[in-house]
Amino acid sequence: MDGYRVLYLAVPNLTYNSFFQLDFPASMLEENAVKLIIYDVELEQIIQWKN
Repeated sequence: MDGYRVLYLAVPNLTYNSFFQLDFPASMLEENAVKLIIYDVELEQIIQWKN
């Protein structure tokens, strides 16, 4: 598939571990099949990829 790209939402691990664990944001991520890259701001490295 030429030109096909997958979009990921990059979020800091502190944001993921607080805001995205709340019921509403978590259900919206699941319902909309949002792909995530969770990264550590201080280490400047990816912690986790979630499909």
